Amino acid sequence: MFEKICLLARTFLFFDKLTNKYMIMAKKVIKAVIEQASDGGYGIYCPELEGISLFGYGLTESEAKEDLQDNLEMFVDECKDENIIKTLNKGDIKFDYQYDISGFFKTYNIFNVSELAKKIGINPSLMRRYKQGITMASKEQKKKIEKEIHILARELSTVQF
Repeated sequence: MFEKICLLARTFLFFDKLTNKYMIMAKKVIKAVIEQASDGGYGIYCPELEGISLFGYGLTESEAKEDLQDNLEMFVDECKDENIIKTLNKGDIKFDYQYDISGFFKTYNIFNVSELAKKIGINPSLMRRYKQGITMASKEQKKKIEKEIHILARELSTVQF
């Protein structure tokens, strides 16, 4: 039986009452990609978990995140494969949430996608296809979009009224 003592960064210190020893357990960080689901909700998947189907779904982003966490706990509780349980760090996981392009525009729907595409230097029609999930952006294209959105965020942070 373990008693959680404290949280330091991503490391937990546990006291094992049976052995009277402290144990350090690090949280495993797994990438979780937020996307727009085909029905208009949110889907989350974990591309780094090869061979393990761990997903979350919800009408809102927070519902999808909660569903992903619930599915992780259920998966670990019901799984008989020790290698999978080890891969999932016995459920002690922190998700590193990232957006795909469709998920970003669903969450931040205040942007005029065509105008943003022009500002970034991407064909507006192509950007709309990225937004709808019809076409997948290359790694280089994703980096370009991400970089330009970060630049825009810095510009917006200087706005004063």
